[in-house]
Amino acid sequence: MSGNLFIVSAPSGAGKTSLVKELLQADSGIKLSVSHTTRPPRPGEVNGREYHFVTEQVFVQMTGRGEFLESALVHGKHYGTSQRWIDEQRAAGGDILLEIDWQGAEQVRKLIPEAIGIFILPPSFDTLVARLNRRAQDPPDVIALRLATARVEISHVSEFNYVIINDKFDVAVQDLISIVRAQRLRASSQLARHQDLINRMK
Repeated sequence: MSGNLFIVSAPSGAGKTSLVKELLQADSGIKLSVSHTTRPPRPGEVNGREYHFVTEQVFVQMTGRGEFLESALVHGKHYGTSQRWIDEQRAAGGDILLEIDWQGAEQVRKLIPEAIGIFILPPSFDTLVARLNRRAQDPPDVIALRLATARVEISHVSEFNYVIINDKFDVAVQDLISIVRAQRLRASSQLARHQDLINRMK
């Protein structure tokens, strides 16, 4: 059987990356897809771990060869998910997590309708503003762009299967873990995964 494909989206500052990190530490059965991007690395980021950092020219060439399952222009930089890697992992039965924006999620759903969409929201817009300013990773003009984009992103929340309000971080982590576990326990998944066991007990 094909593995589950989870999509986690959120506006900048909602805590998506931190939540995903906790999920991956708690559940060794899920792998994070590492996207390609044309944005420069932030301090502490490692090529191949957070992202595959590529030039604009390389990204355009990869797009032309049809190498991306989805791609999007976000805050003036390109992001894309490797089609081949996703196909290989799912064919082997592995569960995959995509940390992408709503545009990418929309593209993926058209190709893989069974993908499970999870949207992370902050408890308020003021909290989002405070988090972005406290993070101190971007200049004021970039923060302003991220906040303007956030309102557009949040308007697409109803397109997702699940919504997590990241108010208390520990609770939000457990919510995310619970969604993944519940999806694996769906009858269709369990019947496919344990068909031999079920047949022996009939």
